[in-house]
Amino acid sequence: MVELAPAGAGLLKQGFAGDTFNTAWYLRRELPASWEVGYVTAVGDDPLSAQMVAFMEGAGLATRHVRRIPGGTVGLYLISLERGERSFTYWRGQSAARRLADHSETLSAAVRATGWIYFSGITLAILAPEDRERLLHCLRQAKAAGARVVFDPNLRPRLWPDAGTMCREVLAGAAVSSLVLPSFDEEATWHGDGGVEATLARYRSLGVETVVVKNGAGRIEAVSGGRRFHHDPQPVEPVDTTAAGDSFNAGVLGALANGCELPEALARGSALARRVIGGSGALVP
Repeated sequence: MVELAPAGAGLLKQGFAGDTFNTAWYLRRELPASWEVGYVTAVGDDPLSAQMVAFMEGAGLATRHVRRIPGGTVGLYLISLERGERSFTYWRGQSAARRLADHSETLSAAVRATGWIYFSGITLAILAPEDRERLLHCLRQAKAAGARVVFDPNLRPRLWPDAGTMCREVLAGAAVSSLVLPSFDEEATWHGDGGVEATLARYRSLGVETVVVKNGAGRIEAVSGGRRFHHDPQPVEPVDTTAAGDSFNAGVLGALANGCELPEALARGSALARRVIGGSGALVP
């Protein structure tokens, strides 16, 4: 999406960002140059869409699976900050990205022969129900073929018709995944979890191999293959918490893809997130 962020004196700075894109942007920096990191979405054929695709390519992301929708355009959001905490105002009803999964052959080609696939609850939320099921079907097939499917539930009730639909569809997304990265505050609010144990247990009950529960500045808890792990993040005074979770996910995913064990991956994810929230905006060089 187009990002408008405060730039002082009542001015706004234009950029491009969004939850899965943020993770892809940081992941490109975490992986060797010989690895390809691509992005799957849909844009329009207007100048702003062309700028977005050029920005992706400039960041080193492969864009051959970005569809161009005639007459379409992209979404936009505005960041508001208060003591380092962010809130968002969105304009995304017209976004071409809502059609990223409406064509089976194109979608299958995008995930075919891919080693790692990352998506989120926001990915699911913006899709029509039939497109959502098409995406989940492709991901099941990819996982069965050996791909590692990674999912951040990213519970955003404003994007769903009701909380029940959100929780049900997000759990369906988790059920096709190998690694799930929920945030405890969201899980407690929308699933009623009284503690991290409940969050871990719910996703493990779906057959998820590895679950990593983010907890803001608190302890990160994880379980993988029946083993428990944790990591205590170093304290930091946040400047802007935008993309904290997205960058953490990139640090974890990049470390695991590079062959690191989970404890090292948690530490790398935490270190990257700490650096990001010390800067301004979603994408901090």
